[in-house]
Amino acid sequence: MAKSAYVCTACGASAPKWQGQCPGCQQWNTLIETVIEKPSVSNSNHRFVALAPTSESGGLQDLSDIRPREEPRLLTGVEEFDRVLGGGLVTGGVVLIGGDPGIGKSTLLLQTLSRLTEIQVPVLYVSGEESAEQVALRARRMQLSACASTGLRLLSEINLEKVMAVLQVEKPRVAVIDSIQTLWSDALQSAPGSVAQVRECAAQLTRLAKQTGISIIFVGHVTKEGALAGPRVLEHMVDTVLYFEGDSQSSFRLVRAFKNRFGAVNELGVFAMTDRGLRGVSNPSALFLSHHSQAVAGSCVMVTQEGTRPLLVEIQALVDATHSPNPRRLTVGLESTRLVMLLAVLHRHAGIACFDQDVFINAVGGVRIQEPAADLAMLLAIVSSLRNKPLPGKLIAFGEVGLAGEIRPAPRGQERLKEAAKLGFTHAIIPKANVPKQVIKGIEIWAVDRIDHAMERLRTV
Repeated sequence: MAKSAYVCTACGASAPKWQGQCPGCQQWNTLIETVIEKPSVSNSNHRFVALAPTSESGGLQDLSDIRPREEPRLLTGVEEFDRVLGGGLVTGGVVLIGGDPGIGKSTLLLQTLSRLTEIQVPVLYVSGEESAEQVALRARRMQLSACASTGLRLLSEINLEKVMAVLQVEKPRVAVIDSIQTLWSDALQSAPGSVAQVRECAAQLTRLAKQTGISIIFVGHVTKEGALAGPRVLEHMVDTVLYFEGDSQSSFRLVRAFKNRFGAVNELGVFAMTDRGLRGVSNPSALFLSHHSQAVAGSCVMVTQEGTRPLLVEIQALVDATHSPNPRRLTVGLESTRLVMLLAVLHRHAGIACFDQDVFINAVGGVRIQEPAADLAMLLAIVSSLRNKPLPGKLIAFGEVGLAGEIRPAPRGQERLKEAAKLGFTHAIIPKANVPKQVIKGIEIWAVDRIDHAMERLRTV
């Protein structure tokens, strides 16, 4: 009878029996039962050879003597995908892309491979969840060019050794593994999707990518909490980690880079789901702005920075008299704990109290804003709703609000202002430290350094 142990999915520590808390990293509910694998001589020798230096570059060197090679990136032909990747695929790079079921991971990658076949790039699609007929049916439904021409090679297989053998024979430039949780190796006895199988399959394929120069893209499952399924070390193995965001019931999809060794993190790609697959959105700011027929109270537009791209997002606030002893504080797309802090700052330093009001905040379009530069726009929208007085038309705002009531600068302020001016906004309330050195045509700057000064500025317009 095979013996089992409980392995932590976060740190990899093991315990002989189940515990609520991991003994290694002290996290809760991360131990998963795994079959103890019997070490074999062939397997241990294989690991030793793989870790040994295979070329002169693998030996001991001085950093000043190393001359890095700048290899050109491979453009996929999908502009928004290339943006998130940092300019295209890197030779030998490994990408992990995750998201909820049905959000469009396989659709995006099938489109990407189809575009690459148009420029005569050898590609391989390994499907472990769908049969070859199902993949072909989806490609024809999307009317991909690969259906009418040759070049997109398809393999329906879940055995790791067979997949690696095909990769070594075919030598594609780009390979997609859909998904990494379905693969299993003969060297292990555990079932596909277990911690040991996912870790071993990912490690073997990553090693193959570095040795052969194949760009490999893993599709990863996500848990009900939204994290990638499998061991946490999976995210450390790969070079780039991408997440699909957005509601599966909506037609818009956001792809965000959370890790990228070859580009900027938090880069954002915006897609629209159509009957022919995903289509890149060239002007994503239009998705996050509501077009009101007349000015409405409780609405303020901010400019957020997603990677290298400035985006205009509308922040909506609804302030209403509470009917319970504990007023509600609810946010969608923003941090709820930060809202509670900002309401305290607003009361202390601007004299505007909301302790008897329910406050609801929403970022239009389903985008998630994580930077503190949204503080000023949130407070302006709250005060506008509380007074039932719309803000001036074509007004944007950004800036971080501190506990002392000061308004701190946001990074890349000039790029934010240029994006707002390009989209027709004429006024901006920004921190004094973000005032541009050169005048930006078409937009008037209202610089403030404290939250009470910003509220006084609203009274004069």
